[in-house]
Amino acid sequence: MNQILADRLKHLQDSIGQACARAGRSEKSVRLVIVTKTAPPELVKDVIRLGGVELGESRAQRLTQIAAEINTFLSENADQPDIPKAVHWHMIGHLQRNKVKTILKHCRMIQSVDTLRLAEEINTCAYKMGIHTDILLQVNCSGEPQKYGVPVGASLHLAEQIATMPNLRLTGLMTMAPLTKEADRVRACFARAKEVFEDIRAEKIAGAKFKHLSMGMSQDYQIAIEEGATMLRIGSALFA
Repeated sequence: MNQILADRLKHLQDSIGQACARAGRSEKSVRLVIVTKTAPPELVKDVIRLGGVELGESRAQRLTQIAAEINTFLSENADQPDIPKAVHWHMIGHLQRNKVKTILKHCRMIQSVDTLRLAEEINTCAYKMGIHTDILLQVNCSGEPQKYGVPVGASLHLAEQIATMPNLRLTGLMTMAPLTKEADRVRACFARAKEVFEDIRAEKIAGAKFKHLSMGMSQDYQIAIEEGATMLRIGSALFA
């Protein structure tokens, strides 16, 4: 066992539990997506041995490469009791339309859908592959021009358009807070995302499957939990 990684994961899980307790929430209401983009394959295998089955990547090429290697690892160790039968990959970074087809073979969820054209491409590729794809609408709640994401004011309309696409399942929102130590700015961003999430849910645009709010990374996940996150994207707290 990789004891250092095991200790870091235990510390992270305890910290998530404490944040949930402060917010009056169940730990089961928050899902941890372990971001593996900085981790070599052997460390990814170690975190899988420790029970990490929800994994995130921010680049399409890296996702396809590491997912293929992990699939081989899982199949070769299928008889090992500490190895899960499968892992679930999340695309969490900016996605170009010409990369959609390659990642759909591996992805359980695409968290970074922020334009109509990208949604249309995913829907078309999913149709051709005979699958339905879970997606999150990425919303730019910080208002930073360098960040991807649909503007808050256009998010409801884009959600309505995506909800009509038969091979997509709009299951929630994703956002990124400003990279700052100013907790008030981070909290305001997450609170805004929660408002947008509730507005879309109130309109019943996507139905009961619209339930995920992905926000919070290694530096701000506790605030995200307090503001209603259901999904965290954490990497450097484990692999730094």
